[in-house]
Amino acid sequence: MDILLNKTNGILTIEFNRPERKNAITSAMYEAMAGALLDAGEAPDVRAILITGKPEIFTAGNDLDDFLKNSAPIPGVPDESRPVFQFMRALSNCSKPVVAAVAGAAIGIGTTMLMHCDLVYAADNAKFSLPFAQLGLCPEFASSLLLPQLAGYPRAAEKLLLGEAFPASEALEMGLVTKVLPVAELLPFAQHQAAKLVALPAASIRTTKALMKRPRQEAIKSALAYEGELFAAMLQGPEAKEAFTAFFEKRKPDFSKFD
Repeated sequence: MDILLNKTNGILTIEFNRPERKNAITSAMYEAMAGALLDAGEAPDVRAILITGKPEIFTAGNDLDDFLKNSAPIPGVPDESRPVFQFMRALSNCSKPVVAAVAGAAIGIGTTMLMHCDLVYAADNAKFSLPFAQLGLCPEFASSLLLPQLAGYPRAAEKLLLGEAFPASEALEMGLVTKVLPVAELLPFAQHQAAKLVALPAASIRTTKALMKRPRQEAIKSALAYEGELFAAMLQGPEAKEAFTAFFEKRKPDFSKFD
C-alpha cells in the first residue's frame, strides 16, 4: 500500500509508503488520504491525526507521470472534484488536531500541506521547497496567503518566486515548523505529542483549533479556489509544458521564448 493507515490509542497515522518513488503522490494516494481524513473527522475513537513519511523522505510531491495523465480538463467535471483538491479540502477543514513529522525532502505539496497542520516537527535532515514557479505554475493549497502570514512577505517571496530548497533550521525561523529534532527522535517525539493531545478534553481541543482558524477561514477558502483555477490553467500552458518536457528529457528548461 502506498498510503499506510493505522489507528492506535486515539491516533490515526497516515504514512507515505512509496519510498522507491520518493513517496511521490498519485491520485489514488490523494483519494486514500482524503477519505481517511474525512472518516477521522467523524470517528469518536480518533482524537488526533499524525502524518509522516520515511526517515529519508517525506514526499517528493506529485508523481509527475500520474499527475500529467490525470490533469487534463474533463468536460463537465469540475477541477475541484479531483482527488488532490479533495485532499486539500479535507486537511484544511479537519476539525481534529493534525501533527506532521517531516524527515528528508518535502517538495511542493509536501511543504504546502504543512501550513494546514497544527503541530509540525521536522528532522534535522528535512529540506523544504516550493518549486511551482520553476515548473511554469503558481502556488497552491493557499500557500500564497499562508506563507507570507507565517514568514513575512520578503522571505515568502524568495521561497515562492525562486523555489529553492531550504533547511529545517530556516523553516523553524520562518515559523513553518514547530521544532527540529534528530532523525531518530522525530517520530517518537511526534507520537508523544499526538498522545498528549489525545489525553486532553477532545471538545476543548477542537474548539480551540476552530477559534484559531476562524479569522482566516474564508480567506483560505477563497485562496484555495482562486489558486486552483490559475494552477489548472497554467498547467495547460506552454511554460509548464516546457518545464515538464525538460524534466522528462533530463535537460534544463528554456523559458526565454515565452513572455
